[in-house]
Amino acid sequence: MARILLVEDDADLAGLLERVLTDEGYDVTRAGDGHTGLHLALTQPVDAMIVDRGLPAVEGLDLIARLRSRGVSTPILVLSARRTTADRVEGLDAGAEDYVTKPFELSELLARVRALLRRHLDHAVELAVPGGWLDLASRTVRRDDGGSVELSEREAALLGLLAARPTAVFSRADLLDRVFGEAESETVVDTYVHYCRRKLGRGVISTVRGLGYRLGKS
Repeated sequence: MARILLVEDDADLAGLLERVLTDEGYDVTRAGDGHTGLHLALTQPVDAMIVDRGLPAVEGLDLIARLRSRGVSTPILVLSARRTTADRVEGLDAGAEDYVTKPFELSELLARVRALLRRHLDHAVELAVPGGWLDLASRTVRRDDGGSVELSEREAALLGLLAARPTAVFSRADLLDRVFGEAESETVVDTYVHYCRRKLGRGVISTVRGLGYRLGKS
């Protein structure tokens, strides 16, 4: 189930979009202002974001720019009543992957969300990790010192999930669900964290006491 963060200050529109996205099978989290949206995007794992441009507290494009400056690569679709070509260009230059103007057809928005998620998975071939780069296709970490380390499928999936959202903290239950779906115990998460640390160093994955794990700080 893909997780979508919806940042929209119009309560009626946000409620409608939440219902429609939920009916499509997405797990939706809402934020009514840019400050809350920024906090959630930095602290919770999400697969895509829908961001209104005219937000209170932190304006939509400013929110996107702050996320990109902190290494967050979550794909973002902008909603805006501003319709000129210059407005679209400004939104894309800020770091958004798509830009939809209001009013819009719900069917088109849903199609764009699906395309956004597909493109993100197709292009997320390499991700930055402490001390190097994770190549998801070959399941290899290319180290900054010139060496390389091969990972198992599960090790690569675990590290890739953390690296795709480098500021988010994942609970053990969340990691179990997303990486080890058929496993019955959360201890398998701890086991594979240990495996990754043994191959790449303890700093590659950080333990956040009482919450779970996140990508280690570079």
